[in-house]
Amino acid sequence: MEKTLASYKQILDHCRDVFYKKMTDYGASWRILRPISLTDQLFIKAKRIRSIQEKKENRIAEGIDTEFSAIFNYSVMSLIQLELGVAEEPDLSVDEAMKLFEQKSTGILKLMKDKNHDYGEAWRDMRISSMTDLILVKLFRIKQIEDNNGKTSISEGIESNLMDIANYAVFCQILMLEQNEN
Repeated sequence: MEKTLASYKQILDHCRDVFYKKMTDYGASWRILRPISLTDQLFIKAKRIRSIQEKKENRIAEGIDTEFSAIFNYSVMSLIQLELGVAEEPDLSVDEAMKLFEQKSTGILKLMKDKNHDYGEAWRDMRISSMTDLILVKLFRIKQIEDNNGKTSISEGIESNLMDIANYAVFCQILMLEQNEN
């Protein structure tokens, strides 16, 4: 678990840095996105990863590691939108957005620790392509919940699915880092 935690924090630092730089470049323009738009953005990223995995080539310079980082950050943005609601115009300063990023990413990390305790880091025995598929499944679940006006009768809600997606994105990046080290 210590190795996982160190790698997780390294990935999280990278995602935080990208989030900060994009906030500096674009401001909180994403605050106007409705939750369904963020779900679709996550879906596009996951579909691109799956496409690259299947075709074994990409024509755009950004690789799947960049897309997994984007999935983490869009998941955080989605969690923020669920909490704050949609804004009519960008309404967060960089500092405010970074505080919210920390709050949400801390919750995602706590969930990872709890699940790793219960599941014994089973994700380490999974393939990256399987985790990509699980991200897509969770996105289809979110789309269905959104189509049901956020209501579920027995299943986890949108927030839980987003947190799982974020963790799968980090797990994939950890596995890719470890494969590059070997």
